[in-house]
Formats: sequence, structure tokens, C-alpha cells
Amino acid sequence: MRTENYIARRFFKGTNGMSLSRPFIRITITSVALSIAVMIVAVAVITGFKQEIKAKVAGFGSHIQITNYDSNQSLETLPLPSNLKCVEDLKAIKGVRHIQVFGIKAGIIKTPSDMQGVALKGVSSDFDWSFFRQNLVEGSIISVSDSTPTNQTLISKTLANLLRLKVGDSYDVFFVQEPPRFRRFVVEGIYDTKMVEFDKLFVICDIGHIRRLNGWSSNQVSGYEVLVDNIEKVDDIAIRVDDAVGYDFLDDGSRLKVQSLTERYSSIFDWLELQNINAAVLIILMLLVAGINMISGLLIIILDKTGTIGLLKALGTNNESIRKIFLLQSAYIMIRGLAIGTIAGIAICLLQKYLGIVKLDEEYYFLSVVPINMVWWHIVLLNLASFIVGLAMMVIPSMVVSRISPDKTLKFD
Repeated sequence: MRTENYIARRFFKGTNGMSLSRPFIRITITSVALSIAVMIVAVAVITGFKQEIKAKVAGFGSHIQITNYDSNQSLETLPLPSNLKCVEDLKAIKGVRHIQVFGIKAGIIKTPSDMQGVALKGVSSDFDWSFFRQNLVEGSIISVSDSTPTNQTLISKTLANLLRLKVGDSYDVFFVQEPPRFRRFVVEGIYDTKMVEFDKLFVICDIGHIRRLNGWSSNQVSGYEVLVDNIEKVDDIAIRVDDAVGYDFLDDGSRLKVQSLTERYSSIFDWLELQNINAAVLIILMLLVAGINMISGLLIIILDKTGTIGLLKALGTNNESIRKIFLLQSAYIMIRGLAIGTIAGIAICLLQKYLGIVKLDEEYYFLSVVPINMVWWHIVLLNLASFIVGLAMMVIPSMVVSRISPDKTLKFD
């Protein structure tokens, strides 16, 4: 094995500057480097995009939602008690980070310049503000207490521009019910998530207003929101939550409905899953391109070294040892190409992540820049898969050496 390794390294480094195979070795290394760089960037972009969209959708409706199990398909549902023990017990489930109550009420904002239908999401003092703090662009987070409801609200930048509102402005919200009612609110803060469809819909307010408008008691809510530690495990946790509360009947005979984020917004998540197919197709294409270039390069190297192969056979070297030489040389080429491509791919990802060079149209992509999410085990897995697949594709062309005969390749003067 040491002899094969030594000869392979000599072939790889090259001893003759006029060798036909040297430029093809460089081309093959470049091809492998480009392929792995494209794969690393593509996977980082796709996973980053999915991560950002999931986080933004979860910010408006949490990871898991528990509501009254009725046939109502609108945002508004029958109320639930805010102190259900079975829901409090969910905190013991591994992966559950936080549980909070919420209330929903549909309304119409009317200003001197325009009007817009919205959904007022009422929150209590237990609300996790981290998502809205992260996306707050003007003003401040509203102050919610369990005693007196505040008229402060959070609206989106999209709504603020549409209705010509700014921090400190007051506006009226009308509610279509019997009898018709309205409330006057104040803009305390403006957020911007770039998710236009959600930004146009949700206004965050004190849950006390939802209770009064619906005629609920102080311990009634629309439902509960469950936040989890890892969004990738939300469906598994939702199953455990449903097992814990989904089969219990409340005092009034109703049941609880448990829905995960992926169930409530299935169209968005189905669209995100399609990105995995795009990534798989791209990876396969890149592997094929790199593999074809490797095969072409190896065949040219074998043709260039025909005389050397004949000499080695004349000295008693068997076909298996010669195949090992060229497979080892292929391995050296791939390792160098993968190393260069990995460094280039990581560099491109870091530049995009911290400088935001490539921009996006927020109307279509919900983001202002191309997102990057580098996962180190993704990079390692891509390198291992590329190396194994590439080396496996080299086995067949390396068989060519068995057809080379010493008496036809060696010349005697």
C-alpha cells in the first residue's frame, strides 16, 4: 500500500511540467470545489430561509395553539377558562418552554384617510414579547397589567403606512356585533416582520378589551399558546400535548383542540417543504457534474500515464495495485477540491450573513436579504457524501488499467 500511495502522490504532484494530465487535474479540482461550494451555499440559504419564515409565523401564533373544539372556522372561538389545570400541567412536558393565554377579536380600523379589517390579538401579562421586541422599529412594547386594560397597541409598519398612523396617534376600531361597538386605541409601538399578510392582519392589544367586547368574565380567554424550545420538534411535542389534554371534557361538555404551527399554516409549510426538493435536486446535479468531470479527468490521466502503467506491469505490478494508485490519486484530487470549495462556500455564507450583500423583494420572499443558516454537521455531511459518491464513481474508469498491455505501451529503440 505504501508503494501505491507514493506513486499516486507523485502522479498527483506531477513531475513533468509538459504532462497532458496536469491541466485536467486543475480543472477537476476546480469542478469539485465549485460543486461543494454551491451545495454548501444552497443548503445554508434554504435552511436559513425556512428558519426565518418558521420563526416569523410562530411569532404571530406561537408553536402550538389550544382552543375550544367547535365547528367555528373563523379566528374567533368559544371561550375557555384561563386557569385549566390540565393546561398548566403541560409545563412538565419536555420541550415546552412557556404557556400564555390570548384572545382574538375581528374589527375594522377607521381613520380619516382609510379603513382596514384587522384581528385584534389580546395578550396578558404572561405574554412573551421577545418576537415583537426583535421586530420593533418605532416606539415601545405596550404595558399590560391584569387589573386595568390599557389602550396602548402595537401595529405593523404596513398598517401604519396604509392608514397613515405614527407612534402616539389614536384611532378607532369598530366591531360588527349586536349592538355594534367601537374602541379608541393609541399606537404605542410599530413592528415590521416583512410578512405582509400577517402584518396587515394583527394588532396587539390588552386582552381586557377582548373580554369586555365579548362579554366574558375576567378568567375567560380564546385559548392558550404553547412555546417550545426547538421548532423542529413542534409536531412531536404537539402530539404529546394532544395526548395530555385533547381527550378531556370540560365542565360544559366541550373539548380542547390542539393544533401545531404546521397544521394551522399548512400551505406555508407545504411550500417550505418544496424547498427541500429543490435542495436535493441541486445537490444531485452538483454531484453528477463533479462526478462526470472526475471520470473524464481520471481517464485522461490514465491515457497520459499509459507508458508508466505498462512499465509497472512489466515489473510485475498487478492490475489491482495499479487501480489503487489511480483511486488514491482521485482521492487526493477530491480532498483538495473539497477543502478549497468548503473554504469558499463558508466565506460566501459569512459575507452574506454579516453584510447582507444579496437583497430580496420583501413582497414575495417576506425577507429583505437572503438568509443564511450554517449548520456544521450539514457541511461535514455534504463533504463526506461528495467524497464517497465521487470515489465510488471512480471505480469503473479505473478498470481501464486492466486492458492496458505492456507489450503495446513500451517502446524500445
